[in-house]
Amino acid sequence: MTKTSKPGRHSDGGGLYLFIDPHGRRRWIFMYVREGKRTELGLGGGRDLSLASAHAEAAKLREILATGGDPKAERAKDERMPTFGECADAYVEAMKPSWRNAKHAAQWTMTLTKYAMPMRSKPVNAIGTHDVLDVLQGLWKRTPETAERLRGRIENVLDAAKAKGHRVGENPARWRGHLDQLLPRRQRLSRGHHAALPYDAMSDFMADLRGRSAVAARALEFTILTAARSAEVLGPQWDEIDRGKKVWTIPAARMKAGRETLRSPRRSARRSTSSSIR
Repeated sequence: MTKTSKPGRHSDGGGLYLFIDPHGRRRWIFMYVREGKRTELGLGGGRDLSLASAHAEAAKLREILATGGDPKAERAKDERMPTFGECADAYVEAMKPSWRNAKHAAQWTMTLTKYAMPMRSKPVNAIGTHDVLDVLQGLWKRTPETAERLRGRIENVLDAAKAKGHRVGENPARWRGHLDQLLPRRQRLSRGHHAALPYDAMSDFMADLRGRSAVAARALEFTILTAARSAEVLGPQWDEIDRGKKVWTIPAARMKAGRETLRSPRRSARRSTSSSIR
């Protein structure tokens, strides 16, 4: 469309018009005829809505007309459409019982609130690739691991919204065949393994460890003696430990495998689910 300042409607084709009032204010409108009736829909101000966005919105409305729908009626439905923020909060609430701990839910809530803030007030059916990229691109460079998790969480929320009938079409947050063409692949660190302490040095190491008074030293000693993971060692309650039988029962909620596990002297040699308690 050529630039103009003349008041009136200026056609851009396909039912899209730029309307300029006598004071020079501009707004985009979409005009269509359905069942013999001409209807005009406002799309947004010329300063707030770019030409590309106006084209995209008009294309959506033409698609509705092509399938026999009424753009005005569909726009009325959009007004009742939940926002992305509402869908994100509902998803976290629905999935919370299946997650292992409250920290996991808090991480989901934080990323979908803090980092996805520009998307939260938008109708969930209006979220497009450009919205997803807007919240990901800066973060993708600064903290790529967080950005990748955020992308996956946005994808889950939008999939859930589609399952509820709030969205149609492809998920704009999907990676393979979509965002992998728009964002650089994250370079993963090769962490490898720490070198193991030689077996013949263990006696001296344990003697040195027991000579230290720090709580961290006691926790490390307990970890070695029980062959447990550090997360399990750092969170036990006294009622988990039977000092008489020398058995530590770790509840399923704190086990990576999700199963209650016993640590006792009899099985320590086999390094199975049980080891010694001192």
